[in-house]
Amino acid sequence: MRFSDGVRDGFPIGLGYFAVSFSFGIAGSKLISWPLVTFISMTNLTSAGQFAGLQIMSDAAGTFIEMAIATFFINLRYSLMAISLSQKVAPTFGTFKRLLLATGITDEIYALAVSQREPVTARYFAGLMALPYIGWSSGTLCGAICGEILPAVVTNALGVALYGMFIAIVVPQMKVHRPTFIAVLIAIACSLAFKFVPALSGVTVGFAIIICALVASIIGAALFPIKDDEESQEDACT
Repeated sequence: MRFSDGVRDGFPIGLGYFAVSFSFGIAGSKLISWPLVTFISMTNLTSAGQFAGLQIMSDAAGTFIEMAIATFFINLRYSLMAISLSQKVAPTFGTFKRLLLATGITDEIYALAVSQREPVTARYFAGLMALPYIGWSSGTLCGAICGEILPAVVTNALGVALYGMFIAIVVPQMKVHRPTFIAVLIAIACSLAFKFVPALSGVTVGFAIIICALVASIIGAALFPIKDDEESQEDACT
């Protein structure tokens, strides 16, 4: 599997990331300068984690500890993807290369890599993440610069696109997967509680995000446990 094959497969992802990160750049430019916003995207590759970080930054009471914990739990799924993908890579994909390229694991890149029929090589994966990384970083740069020079009415309108992206990701999954639907409702209920219940209104945005994510995940896991392969086969036989 060649580097050029990965670039070809990653091209559509790069275009999509440019559009999404443009909105992130606009939102970030309202809080910090465009070089810093761009630096965030260049050292991360996670829309949900970066957006949560921005929310904590916007809260005057937010702390670095809250930001670290929130982004840890939000991005924890990438560790699971990495473990799964490690069973798919070629023997020449050594430890150093895995550590170097692990930052390129996202939902879309993982889905493409794990669906390959052949073992994934380091060259292919590097090509696969190249354009998405460039698209995410350059889109943030363009959005952040435009956010500083465009009128507020325009940047506010474009900033809504980021919320639209999350809706577009979550709603289709909610329609076909009942556990996801329940987990989202629990997270929404928790978020509303922190917003409108006087006793909880003093909780900062960072810890509110952490608690909502943990409560929704724990209740979802308790209500809808995932059976392992052996249990699934036994149930099928009976």
